[in-house]
Amino acid sequence: MTTLLIKNALLLATMDEERHEYSDGAMLIRDGFIERTGFTKDLPETADEVLDLSGHVVLPGLINTHHHFYQTLTRAVPGAQNSNLFNWLKTLYPIWGRMTPEDVFISTQTAMAELALSGCTTASDHLYLFPNGSRLDDEIEGARQIGLRFHASRGSMSLGESKGGLPPDSVVDSEENILSDCIRVIEKYHDPKAGSMLQIVLAPCSPFSVSTELMRDSAKLARHYGVHLHTHLAETEDEEEFCLRKFGYKPVDYMESVDWLGPDVWFAHSVHVRHEDIRKFQHFGCGVAHCPSSNMRLGSGFAPLVEYLQEGIHVGLGVDGSASNDSSHMLGEVRQALLMARLRAGLQGASLSGEKSPKLITAREVLEIATRGGAAVLGRKDIGALESGKCADFIAIDMNKLQYTGSFQDPLSALIFCNPGWVDYNFVQGKPVVFRGELRTANIPDLVNQHNKAAARLVQ
Repeated sequence: MTTLLIKNALLLATMDEERHEYSDGAMLIRDGFIERTGFTKDLPETADEVLDLSGHVVLPGLINTHHHFYQTLTRAVPGAQNSNLFNWLKTLYPIWGRMTPEDVFISTQTAMAELALSGCTTASDHLYLFPNGSRLDDEIEGARQIGLRFHASRGSMSLGESKGGLPPDSVVDSEENILSDCIRVIEKYHDPKAGSMLQIVLAPCSPFSVSTELMRDSAKLARHYGVHLHTHLAETEDEEEFCLRKFGYKPVDYMESVDWLGPDVWFAHSVHVRHEDIRKFQHFGCGVAHCPSSNMRLGSGFAPLVEYLQEGIHVGLGVDGSASNDSSHMLGEVRQALLMARLRAGLQGASLSGEKSPKLITAREVLEIATRGGAAVLGRKDIGALESGKCADFIAIDMNKLQYTGSFQDPLSALIFCNPGWVDYNFVQGKPVVFRGELRTANIPDLVNQHNKAAARLVQ
């Protein structure tokens, strides 16, 4: 039995049910799980290891619910900089089709390093193409070395251009191979226990890249094994037109027709939805991964974030791929969520001539989305808050930095309103991944060098 005591925190924000916040806060951790939180004066004075976090804000680790790690290899590609989703994909599919297992491994480590330094402790990734012998195993091994909690989505594309889909035939696979490999990775890797560091998700890529049969078969397989389901949905108006033409349904209605509505499902984006779609999400318990930077970058639109929250829908944050965000900065994504929701509220208010402006979302509300919300979306009851019995996943930020000067009245909100940088500490299951601002699990200069070589080879 080993213990770790965090003490003297400027503020410890638990995000528990009562949203307790402790000035001069402390937390006692035993064998990777939280035993107690409270004021420093009320907790023990000693432990096997003691970490004095005077001047720091401590909060639950941020949870990333949608990403494509491999896209770190294709940031800011000129031909894809000024395109909407479908044209952006058409530009990048051939480049991604040249990836090797080594590329998948190094891009995973790059994305996870950036996530860790920006406050993420649990990451879900959606890998949906496997060229040149690549496997989900390549991602899993890269993630294991970085040390973040990982939900690995075994994605898939089976509907190539010759069958009416969007991706070229060169990057799709047969449905027999897809389902067989889904079974393999679930049986080999999925760990449903409390404190699990690795879980598998089944994730056909999107309505425009897989068949109706694969959607149905994936749902059956996931429910047989008790794993979650994930896909892109209602990201753009183009997708709605595609679904109506190809399947005779709008996106959410199509998901219902293939048995993809339920508490074990979460959708990325969900921008172009109707009120009745939102009510269906609420009725069936579906979750949403909100990806504000990607939606802005590709001009996809505003997701109805506040409406989702008002209906009690589980919403988490996703940085999305680094070819549509060009970053994997988790704390920065929290800030983007705040600003995007406020912009949308302002635009709505401007159209209500003479009426009272809508209520603006708060910094604490978007932090809840990034912590408690992300845990709920992923179906995890052991993360997302700092309270007794939950995993010791936490981050700490030193407020004695230039960008936070003058923010002493509300340091927690300052983390979101002020320009975010790297975190100073990131602990997963009570183990340091980032310590005093340095990533402990990888050598950054070596990682950058390897990654740049891989990216250069792909795009040349």
